[in-house]
Amino acid sequence: MSAQDSNPAASGADTPPTREAEQESGLDILTFGCRLNAWESEVMRKHAREQGLTNTILVNTCAVTNEAVRQARQHIRRARRDNPDAQIIVTGCAAQVDPDMFGKMPEVNRVIGNDDKLKAETFKPADLLGGTEKVRVNDIMSVRETAGHLVEGMEGRARAYVQVQNGCDHRCTFCIIPFGRGNSRSVAAGEVVDQIKTLTDAGHSEVVLTGVDLTSWGEDLPGTPKLGRLVQAILKHVPDLPRLRLSSIDAIEIDDALFEAVTGEARVAPYLHLSLQAGDDMILKRMKRRHLRDDAIALCSRLKAARPEIAFGADMIAGFPTETEAMFENSVRLVDECQLAYLHVFPFSPRPGTPAARMPQLDRAVVKDRANRLRGVADAALARHLDRMIGLERAALVEKPGFARAANFASIRIPEADVPRPGALVDIEITGHDGKELQGVIAG
Repeated sequence: MSAQDSNPAASGADTPPTREAEQESGLDILTFGCRLNAWESEVMRKHAREQGLTNTILVNTCAVTNEAVRQARQHIRRARRDNPDAQIIVTGCAAQVDPDMFGKMPEVNRVIGNDDKLKAETFKPADLLGGTEKVRVNDIMSVRETAGHLVEGMEGRARAYVQVQNGCDHRCTFCIIPFGRGNSRSVAAGEVVDQIKTLTDAGHSEVVLTGVDLTSWGEDLPGTPKLGRLVQAILKHVPDLPRLRLSSIDAIEIDDALFEAVTGEARVAPYLHLSLQAGDDMILKRMKRRHLRDDAIALCSRLKAARPEIAFGADMIAGFPTETEAMFENSVRLVDECQLAYLHVFPFSPRPGTPAARMPQLDRAVVKDRANRLRGVADAALARHLDRMIGLERAALVEKPGFARAANFASIRIPEADVPRPGALVDIEITGHDGKELQGVIAG
């Protein structure tokens, strides 16, 4: 699993949507969830502009938790109250998984699937808004290819994103996303390299590779290349790209070439967000994950030994069905054992249709308490990580006035008067932190 530009490692499932409005054209996009959704919203924006779509609100939903779906429905109702005459089009993973639920909402004009939302012809006003067909969602499992859509930039965002993969062939017992995204499919390496060349020529200093299951890239391509080969090709053929960042990856799928690129190539950001989910072997087996706790610890130790400045983030689920207090404590200890600095903690949310939803559930108060406790451990780990950076100088990407992000993902507050344009790479002297963010000044 793998969103917002301010937090490119988090899935964003329980956070408010990003909103991009174009007052002149009357086109408004609400984006929930992962960075892949954010990228796809830009594809939709491009198609909608080219087709002349106006007076329309596009809602790009997320299905990773029940809360994400609830928020989408809430914002749809609010959008209708605030825009009684607008056309509301709903798409995204939640719409793909449960199209009828959104189709029954009186506020919604059309529901379109994850495949159709990336097609230019979908956004022809006469086709999208005409006729009586309210729900247009196909069988996502029948989709076999992912097109390399070129997005020349993401409005309001300092970095650029490139989708290299979509879908997932794995079936973790808690996850509904494969049913919203379909099976894994990859964008050809040549198309990816060409897109990144275009983005670099346009002035982007940092490009993020995105996907639903990023490390499965290439398994459906001729010769079944690995992600490491793609990363090395990008670095070789786009020498002017200052920084390449990876989105969330499955730790068990890091191939030798990817390990070498992450640890040996200075232009690859020294930060990995790992899809760990838990730190107890029995829970990992019941989640149907493909690694054990010792695998995660060993990988992080190897990476740290090869590149000491690398930082780690992780997705973790608290309160998974059957989780005992001892099992939860194993997840707590994993924070230190893997030297994690950034955690995105999910309180377990049973998604209808998944095996985990049929397992014996914990009391919701217990789930909430464990999530809060794990977040407290995460806060302490982040503070220690920031402590180690005081007095150092770090290159950082300016995201907006007064705010930049270091290559190792640390956010840095800097005086607005000294800040160059968003998207610029600057050297910053770290002077302190507040437990969440570093403080610094432009070096020199």
